[in-house]
Amino acid sequence: MSEAYIVGAGQSPFGSFPDETYRSLFDTAFDRTLESVDGELDTADIEEAFIGTLGVGGRQIGLSGPAVTEHLGLHGIPTTRVENACASSGYSLRSAVAAVKSGMADLVLAGGYEVMTDTSSDHTKWWLGVSGETEWERLSGTTFAGVYAQMASAHMDEYGTTKEDLSRVAVKNHGNGAQNPDAHLGFECSLEDAVNAPDVADPLNLYHCCPTTDGASAVLVASEDVAFDLTDDPIRVAGVGAASGRVGLFQRPSLTSIPATKEAAEQAYEMAGVGPEGLDFAEVHDCFAIAELLAYEDLGFCEPGEAGTLLREGRTDPDGELPVNTSGGLKSKGHPIGATGTGQVVEAFKQLRGKASVQTDDPVRGLTHNVGGSGGGVTVHVFERTSEVEP
Repeated sequence: MSEAYIVGAGQSPFGSFPDETYRSLFDTAFDRTLESVDGELDTADIEEAFIGTLGVGGRQIGLSGPAVTEHLGLHGIPTTRVENACASSGYSLRSAVAAVKSGMADLVLAGGYEVMTDTSSDHTKWWLGVSGETEWERLSGTTFAGVYAQMASAHMDEYGTTKEDLSRVAVKNHGNGAQNPDAHLGFECSLEDAVNAPDVADPLNLYHCCPTTDGASAVLVASEDVAFDLTDDPIRVAGVGAASGRVGLFQRPSLTSIPATKEAAEQAYEMAGVGPEGLDFAEVHDCFAIAELLAYEDLGFCEPGEAGTLLREGRTDPDGELPVNTSGGLKSKGHPIGATGTGQVVEAFKQLRGKASVQTDDPVRGLTHNVGGSGGGVTVHVFERTSEVEP
């Protein structure tokens, strides 16, 4: 099987953009992706595309993938819309890598988009809720925040996790996002601000929740046959993992872990030939502060119940042993549902090329972790630098 490489990656700014459309946002992401490619690239060489979106607002439900690629002038190529809730574009990347590794294509576009701020708050809550189990969660009135609040309460009860631990996620990620020009909430916050913010779903408060966001992101995946013609510095997709899980919380044996994350991580680590100790940074899915703490444990960064300690000791800070969410994460950078997964890859691409807004020290490998809903679908990717970063 062919190796797969990232040769370009870009995103639109994330935020609230009343004058933008899903097409214009994806245009920006695609243009920035092309700008990030070192060599000459003819868009006619792109052979396939996978576009992730939940479709918040119901704007273009049928053929929403081709509606984007036709606007880019990519006529005639097969385009597939991918929907796996918040993990939609994580799965679009997995599909693109599979197409390249199988030999079906040499250059594939993966990406995603979402416009979330042009509907009422009630309508947006409804769209967020559709990623939960319909009969026993959504129709009984449970919100997206309410689901993760149950997970946070269970983790607190089982392991002694505190509201300060949740708030430290916000402080760290806002500190990183304040330096990211594309972040939705690009400002710092203090621990006092985060602890004392208004409640959303106890024990989660406003600073423990990501914003609803407009944005788009895109990644170009190439085979070995063409990657090194486009750049001297392609980023190898070293490991790929994906897993489905029980959609409803009530169906799971525990609320303090996401089994699909563990399974996807195991697959990605095995393919990459490394474990969590071989990583230099990670972008994890922090739609709510508790989600980042669960990710630390499920991805093997620490033992169950030790996530708060990992955070308090500064080991996931930008200058720590394993920096996490240097982009600002979903909490600060933003969470345009369909764009989030490949948005994480944009940060990994920049980190491994030494061009991130919060740059880690000489990284060689990094990980992205993208969760759909509360764990119904998860992708994990491991990326590896192929050349030296210039000082």
